Amino acid sequence: MATSRIDLTNQFLIAMPGMADDTFARSVVYLCEHSEKGALGLVINKPIDIKLKNLFEKVELSLDRKDLAEQPVYFGGPVQTERGFVLHERMGGEDSPYNSTLAIPGGLEMTTSKDVLEAMSHGAGPRRVLVTLGYSGWEAGQLEEEIGRNGWLTVNATPELIFDTPVEQRYDKALALLGIDPRMLSQEAGHA
Repeated sequence: MATSRIDLTNQFLIAMPGMADDTFARSVVYLCEHSEKGALGLVINKPIDIKLKNLFEKVELSLDRKDLAEQPVYFGGPVQTERGFVLHERMGGEDSPYNSTLAIPGGLEMTTSKDVLEAMSHGAGPRRVLVTLGYSGWEAGQLEEEIGRNGWLTVNATPELIFDTPVEQRYDKALALLGIDPRMLSQEAGHA
């Protein structure tokens, strides 16, 4: 019997209150890819102590865009934390101008090649970006199992939440997309 598969590409995963895994507690993950092989996403609401200008210095580039220099780099997830992932708006046209870009159906683009950083350092490149170190990955069936155990809520992603919402409001605003007031979600069962 074939089971219908859910595709959560271009959706937010919102950690349920009380999630035991500290890595993902109160996190909002933008899912870049979800297939029968597994899922890949980037946490969009956990800034780390590195600013974009510092990341650029580490790869021997300067960042002359004042709009981006002080923007934080984010913890994208526990996998490949030494690697940068750039989530950005579509660059227009059929194909991305960058070497290694995943076009997310109905959504944004994620680039892992250095050429996007080079373009940004010259004042070009995508206008709105979120840069992470590391990503979040799930093996085949793992994410579906976690959702089945009520570990995550899912909702269609909006670029405004990623690029325009202050980081400290992203978790609550993601819940609000579902019509949920975070104060209504209890971390403990059985208490009024």
